[in-house]
Amino acid sequence: METPTGAVRLRPPRYPLDRRAIGWWRLQGVLWFAPLVAALVVLGALLVPWLLVLGAAFAVLGAVWVLVLPVWWFRVHRWETTDTAVYARSGFFWQEWRVAPLSRVQTVDTLRGPLQQVFGLATVTVTTASARGAIKIRGLAADVAADVAEQLTEATQATPGDAT
Repeated sequence: METPTGAVRLRPPRYPLDRRAIGWWRLQGVLWFAPLVAALVVLGALLVPWLLVLGAAFAVLGAVWVLVLPVWWFRVHRWETTDTAVYARSGFFWQEWRVAPLSRVQTVDTLRGPLQQVFGLATVTVTTASARGAIKIRGLAADVAADVAEQLTEATQATPGDAT
């Protein structure tokens, strides 16, 4: 949304991520916690029994991570692109809302890692002249990410300014 002076202001973005992002985040959690828990259980069973307690603690933490956090993240993460700016909101405890005027956009990239490809997802990275760094919109459907990247590329080419 623009102010009467034409400046872009921070506001909540409108669109949620693709629902498949929940599964993507869950699989990431399983791939991180499962080997750790397995290693602690094996070492606890063979060498140091107190590692079984640590393994159980990480199993509980991993279960919470896998079952609860992806749903929470899905509710928090939002994105939007307009003719004047890119909006993104992400985070967990510390939620970050960012807006990048198109006149500040330098590059637009898409990324599809191996797990994202399994779920049909992609990440759009909007690099700006900001010292804060790029805006990343993770968990978009691959076709939506391609459309967003194309729209932003065209819009930034048509936007006056030197992106510095």
